[in-house]
Amino acid sequence: MNAFLRMTAASAIAFACAGALLTPAHAKDVTWEDILADSETTNDVLMYGMGNNAQRYSTLTQINATNVKHMRPAWAFSFGDEKQRGQETQAIVHDGVIYVTGSYSRMWALDAKTGKRLWKFEARLPEDIRPCCDVVNRGAAIYGNKVFFGTLDASIYALNKDTGKVEWRKKFEDHKIGYTMTGAPTIVKDKETGRVMLIHGSSGDEFGVVGKLYARDVDTGEEIWMRPFVEGHKGNLEGKESTVTGDPAAPSWPNNPDGSKVEAWNHGGGAPWQSASYDPDTNTIIVGAGNPAPWNTWARTPGDSLYTSGQAYVNPKDGELIGFYQHTPNDAWDFSGNNEIILFDYTDKDGKTHRAGAHADRNGFFYVTDVDALSKRGGDINRPTALLNAFPFVDGIIWAKGIDLQTGRPIENEGQRPPLPAEGEDKGATIEVSPPFLGGKNWNPMAYSKKTGLFYVPANHWKEDYWTENVTYQAGAAYLGQGFRIKKLFDDHIGTLRAFDPATGEKKWEHKEQFPLWAGALATAGDLVFTGTSDGFVKAFQAETGEQLWEFNTGSGIVSQPVTWELDGKQYLGIASGYGGAVPLWGGDMATLTTQVSQGGSFWVFEIPDELLTASK
Repeated sequence: MNAFLRMTAASAIAFACAGALLTPAHAKDVTWEDILADSETTNDVLMYGMGNNAQRYSTLTQINATNVKHMRPAWAFSFGDEKQRGQETQAIVHDGVIYVTGSYSRMWALDAKTGKRLWKFEARLPEDIRPCCDVVNRGAAIYGNKVFFGTLDASIYALNKDTGKVEWRKKFEDHKIGYTMTGAPTIVKDKETGRVMLIHGSSGDEFGVVGKLYARDVDTGEEIWMRPFVEGHKGNLEGKESTVTGDPAAPSWPNNPDGSKVEAWNHGGGAPWQSASYDPDTNTIIVGAGNPAPWNTWARTPGDSLYTSGQAYVNPKDGELIGFYQHTPNDAWDFSGNNEIILFDYTDKDGKTHRAGAHADRNGFFYVTDVDALSKRGGDINRPTALLNAFPFVDGIIWAKGIDLQTGRPIENEGQRPPLPAEGEDKGATIEVSPPFLGGKNWNPMAYSKKTGLFYVPANHWKEDYWTENVTYQAGAAYLGQGFRIKKLFDDHIGTLRAFDPATGEKKWEHKEQFPLWAGALATAGDLVFTGTSDGFVKAFQAETGEQLWEFNTGSGIVSQPVTWELDGKQYLGIASGYGGAVPLWGGDMATLTTQVSQGGSFWVFEIPDELLTASK
């Protein structure tokens, strides 16, 4: 990790640039109505997750299970120069223009028909940035005449969508102590005030930051509110200090003998570094909260270390935390809780339909939660009984037997919290844990098909040796207190794409991969599921059976998220290629395995040629 940070310090100096190669046609502005309809419309992709429900589902059927075998590249665009590493982005598409972000805090606008560059922007990054898990960027947001994205120096930019010119930039925290931003922001309109705002989180749990969620004015970038996700820390509202997060009278973080908070509370993690979903019916922002800091569970015992490693429900009007469900209380394994929450209609065993949230956690369990219960204003914030269903979505889970559906809490196996070092020792006894901290599923999003009713989960089978180490906080240094080595769980595969019925927990099919699966999934009404693989392939599967129908090698590993759209009556598929992310940096034996994968940086667009499209009808 230290070697990587030295590398980024030496190579991450970039220069602000918005020079247009072409003069783009000034596309129409994006409205809130456009964004709210994103999951149903086909000409644009306006949100991370392809809709406020984050389902990653398209109603397009032109490319389908019958003709996908004819799909070919329409064009490819190189991100160029030496700034490659992991490309984890999801593209935004609007009015014939693709907006795609890249490593080292860059963004391009591309002509969706030809791939010609319209403009490029590179953030000027300082030498002392502190990215935990590669110099990635997962995407942008769009509203009005602006596109918005976060950068590795804990800043957020608004760019003119037609020219790439900087409209505003806001520095939200100190990058020198570990704050950064890698996730895509989200546009939300508060129903009560009618105010459209930009929602974004912070990254940096591994450096002992206090995770925070922000709301900004889309026109000026001024902060409207800020909500910390560590119990007992105060938020901001309209430029003034606001309420404390949680209930100070019922603390879940321990105190010192003198009554003061333990060191860990001051650097407690909980960063909401993934993108939020938004439920317009209850006017609620729904977002994952990251792992507590440090990883060492004994620095935070006793207590649950709220509000970390779970899903948070936030009022867009004032940033108040109105509901929370914790997946992993007093998380000892860096399971975090950031993976996306997909909103969908869930029918239980009694035939009752619930407005639900689906979440496949790093801890190996799939959760279905009651959105109405968790977004209810008033009462106890921590609502573990809002759980509708939970089941394992990977094999070989060691740390817990299952999830208690009555209490919502995991049923832990004894001896799965790494023990403290013996007196005079620097390191505790090693135990074996599965999943490891990289998770049964990490950040890479799953997809939900309204047509099949199935979730398509990009998962991994691996395990780790895990041990505690002595830990003290030092600003800008890793704040873990644990060591690890990730290993294979099975000989024949690591990655596995699996289809699940959320009501029964039944696995309908799976596809295995030799390398870790670190790309997101996309489902379409054309009976297809798309994803990418770490050895460079874009792949298509039949949604009901899992039969692989098509593949194409892009030349570098794929750790991004596919999208699909329609332009001039034709359906296209787009995905970024470029290997990197956390696996080659933290993956132990998995990092060694993937050294054979070439780096790269490019965006690929696929189509079915007109003559083959006509012939396949």
